[in-house]
Amino acid sequence: MDERYSPIDVEREAQAYWVEARSFEVTEDASRPKFYCLSMFPYPSGRLHMGHVRNYTLGDVISRWRRMQGMNVLQPMGWDAFGLPAEGAAERHGVPPAQWTYDNIAAMRDQLKRLGLGYDWRREITTCRPEYYRWEQWLFTRLYRKGLAYRATAPVNWCPKDQTVLANEQVVEGRCWRCDTEVERREIPQWFLRITAFADELLAGLETLPGWPERVATMQRNWIGRSEGAEIRFLVEGYGPLTVFTTRPDTLMGATYLAVASEHPLAILAGATRPAVAHFRDECRVAQTAEAVLETMEKRGVDTGFYATHPLTGRRLPVYVANFVLMGYGEGAVMAVPAHDERDFAFATRYELPIVPVVVPEGYEGRAQDLVRDAAYTGAGRLVDSGPFTGLTSDEARGRVVAALAHIGAGAARVQWRLRDWGVSRQRYWGTPIPMIHCEACGVVAVPDQDLPVVLPEDVVISKGGSALGARADFLNVPCPQCGRAARRETDTFDTFMESSWYYARYCSFDNAGQMLDARVEHWLPVDQYIGGIEHAILHLLYARFFNRLMRDEGLVRHDEPFTRLLTQGMVLKDGTKMSKSKGNTVDPQALIDRYGADTARLFIMFAAPPEQSLEWSDDAVAGAHRFLKKLWTLAHAIAARPVATGVGYDEAHKAVRADMQALLDQALRDYERYHFNTVVAACMSLANMLQKLLDEPVSDAGSRLLREGLSLLLRLLAPIVPHITHRLWQDLKLGPAPIVDAPWPVVDAEALKRTTVRLVVQVNGKRRSEIMVDADCDRATIEAQALADEMVRKHLDGKAVAKVVVVPGRLVNIVAT
Repeated sequence: MDERYSPIDVEREAQAYWVEARSFEVTEDASRPKFYCLSMFPYPSGRLHMGHVRNYTLGDVISRWRRMQGMNVLQPMGWDAFGLPAEGAAERHGVPPAQWTYDNIAAMRDQLKRLGLGYDWRREITTCRPEYYRWEQWLFTRLYRKGLAYRATAPVNWCPKDQTVLANEQVVEGRCWRCDTEVERREIPQWFLRITAFADELLAGLETLPGWPERVATMQRNWIGRSEGAEIRFLVEGYGPLTVFTTRPDTLMGATYLAVASEHPLAILAGATRPAVAHFRDECRVAQTAEAVLETMEKRGVDTGFYATHPLTGRRLPVYVANFVLMGYGEGAVMAVPAHDERDFAFATRYELPIVPVVVPEGYEGRAQDLVRDAAYTGAGRLVDSGPFTGLTSDEARGRVVAALAHIGAGAARVQWRLRDWGVSRQRYWGTPIPMIHCEACGVVAVPDQDLPVVLPEDVVISKGGSALGARADFLNVPCPQCGRAARRETDTFDTFMESSWYYARYCSFDNAGQMLDARVEHWLPVDQYIGGIEHAILHLLYARFFNRLMRDEGLVRHDEPFTRLLTQGMVLKDGTKMSKSKGNTVDPQALIDRYGADTARLFIMFAAPPEQSLEWSDDAVAGAHRFLKKLWTLAHAIAARPVATGVGYDEAHKAVRADMQALLDQALRDYERYHFNTVVAACMSLANMLQKLLDEPVSDAGSRLLREGLSLLLRLLAPIVPHITHRLWQDLKLGPAPIVDAPWPVVDAEALKRTTVRLVVQVNGKRRSEIMVDADCDRATIEAQALADEMVRKHLDGKAVAKVVVVPGRLVNIVAT
């Protein structure tokens, strides 16, 4: 063995072995339980960051651990390669986006390999390759024929900087999720997928995912947003019926005005004759659109001049256009009950509109108007001043009010969803072409299967704003597949979340050029363990769940959910904040690997914090991780130099040490199951210290035998975390017939844990002074006597009186002396 630990040489050798042995290439093997472990694939930005290192190390540790347990483990990797950043970078560097993307992929692939990640690289996927996205196009044409994909003019979120549409999920506090530009509202033709048709199923499916963090499930429930209430129709003078949705039909008798969104047809009609309405609509067009922002922003509006008739009382209610009403929710109109809704209250107060309370808490005896003098009362209770409904509870009134509306044809019970159909078209170049053709005679026509894929030209010059495809006659102009006349291709491209919504399945059928998916998906899917950031809780994870159902209904997969278990790892922080180039607090993983080696980076990542928690970067802790690996190397070298043991069995002292080792092993194995990798590393460090103490004892046959047994346990426990150094040490010490990557996972020796003797630490006034061995069933008096008789204890008690002796069974004795 080399006496000096050289991580670069050790890691290069181990990685070369795995490639030559094809260690991580897997096929469908029914003789072993399968385990599909997947980390969310990266966008090829050019270089890995520490968040990547943490994500992919976590996945690799889990994969290697499951492999050593005897499972057939699939762990693939690919590239989420389309998107706006490539266009901006290509423009800045004067190269096509394709070239920039492929160069970045090559660089990042090398970095991933340097980390020693056990991927089946044969299955590598690059989403900007035609052999991948052709199947996305193929599926879309089928969804179009089924009515699940459609084109419509609709109000959308528009990013004026990126010149493209954003899905609701891509608007963060009223700004573009990518460039932070304030989002505008526009109406343009868009392609949609009918995700709302699966709203019920997506909501119910969350109950079948106990392996998901509750936080993620809650975020999806809130986004899907199922609300039970009533649809109510008001008749507007000079306009016609105006439909609203409310979750509080029990408050209908307290409605004092209606409000519509700025894009609502009634607002447009009012703006044609009222300059104030037209001006207000222009202001709303550039206002923030996120619901969270709308809830907190100042509530403003303009009177449209229209009046609606209350369906039950006949009262005339003014209709306002208001900035807090979303066109995408319900019919873009709301019934305002200021006394029982905070938003309506704020608006009514600003514009001096009536505030009429109609619900009071049970047992309330004061004046109803006093209840809402300073704020709305939003709770349930008993109805007052509500005509025939007065005296009913809120629950009773809901049904009675809906029945009264239904009787006169003015309303009905209804379930409302917050979820909206997914707008999947983007007005940019670097994305999957939408496989549709526009013909003046035939209308919109899907590209036939034999003409797929619609290949994106990769030599396009980036234009500022809008898609560059419209300027490419060789792409744009095509004959209509139905009538043969001159037609034009769709120039919008797919939202990049389309590619990432099904990639996990393509890994299973990676080399099938004739099918999107084949029978191999039945072996591997669903993914057993999925790993990625909490920021994807709605955007990616909801879309992937939806897409899986689309593929299921096409007969491509049989299961409902794509991911059985989900791990959302915490962020990597430095100086208490997220690493960011703009903050100047990033750490280059490549520099770290070049200095200390990949195993040091992996060990630090696993030891610094539990996976779900944020990890605080520490240069000292990284150096400490490296020192431990050097200590491990030196320890193994010293054990290798010991004489080969020939005997069998252990004396009582070594049995006690072995029992301690097995106890550490037992704890570490349970921590692996819980993904508490930080405490696994702590147990390994304790085991290393135990081996070092054994080395310091006089050489004995039993000691040498126990050292090799303990080192075997230690290396196997560490192998998923630091695979390179453990590969080399296992090989050099010849600890097994196979390389450690194929070694069996250690098993606790239950008999060894049945101790006949136990080792107790002896403290004097809280400070460790000695150890004693006692029988496992020894009584308290005997333990005290043996502790007080110990030579080292007597030395520290010299001249002091013993006040009391505290015995903690199985652990320690503390002697309090004065």
